[in-house]
Amino acid sequence: MNSKVQSLKAFLGSAGRLALVEVAGTKGSTPREKGAFMLVSQAAIFGTIGGGQLEYMAIDKARQILFSPLEGEMAAKRPEGVLSGGTARASRTAAATPGDFAATLPSGRRGTRIEVDEVCATLDVPLGPEIGQCCGGRVEVLIRLVDATLAQELIAAAEAEETHLPHVYIFGGGHVGQALASTIALLPVHGVVIETRAEALEGMPENVETRLTPMPEAEIRKAPAGAAFAILTHDHALDFLIVAEALKRDDAAYVGMIGSKTKKATFRNWFLKSAEGTEAEFARLVSPIGGDGVKDKRPPVIAALAAAEIMTALVVHNATSNIDHPVQRDKEIAG
Repeated sequence: MNSKVQSLKAFLGSAGRLALVEVAGTKGSTPREKGAFMLVSQAAIFGTIGGGQLEYMAIDKARQILFSPLEGEMAAKRPEGVLSGGTARASRTAAATPGDFAATLPSGRRGTRIEVDEVCATLDVPLGPEIGQCCGGRVEVLIRLVDATLAQELIAAAEAEETHLPHVYIFGGGHVGQALASTIALLPVHGVVIETRAEALEGMPENVETRLTPMPEAEIRKAPAGAAFAILTHDHALDFLIVAEALKRDDAAYVGMIGSKTKKATFRNWFLKSAEGTEAEFARLVSPIGGDGVKDKRPPVIAALAAAEIMTALVVHNATSNIDHPVQRDKEIAG
């Protein structure tokens, strides 16, 4: 399983000189929340602060700092043990837009305020006509050179965030399971695909965990609070066992089962009469998964609808349960 932390470590280790571009403050409607960041090297980026032109400006400024002759001179003059982005800074600060950066701004876009010294810069950017955007808010962006200490801080923060990601369990690695796993892999969740067939786990995304087990329903009991369960195996009887187990978890954020209205009715009859289930528990079941508003049964379409449904459920559950998950913190208005 290849996690975001592993991807971050790989980027930090192979990209060479790097600048950290971080959202330090926001006012009004903004593309990303405070704390969102990206890493910028000469040829690549990792992450995003969003915002189109805002991001282009920040990348351009980061690369100016990274590869300016002045920075090279300052690096040579720093005391031993003090690296780029550390506490040693020269005193020169420009409160207005520096001449070397003003040339990169289109005509008429001088509303941006930039403070810069030799190893960092702060951009105070209005998200309006000045930069060709209409969000209406304002973003303060801090750009710093990455040293060994800052790199370790980024890794530690990513590891802490990863331990708090909400879990999404996908039972079944068939066509829809594969498509849903690929969709979930793009989201800020910890995805787990559970199967009884080894061949069905082949080709899953690298950052999605896979588990092979003869008793998939037992995995429900191990799941953390606030988890989401999507049940779509190759066997209806197995689906019923897993769903019944999931509905016993009153701390689950979502329980969804693939199938038709007839399958749901059949499950209800069995659940109430043979599995000692209750109407209140059954009412928590989402089926068909992804809803029935779109009459399209192609696996990628079902997966997209189900993923949106699951993320909505996670946000609502985490908000009402006061769980501090990244999926809850990232609810921001796009610029």
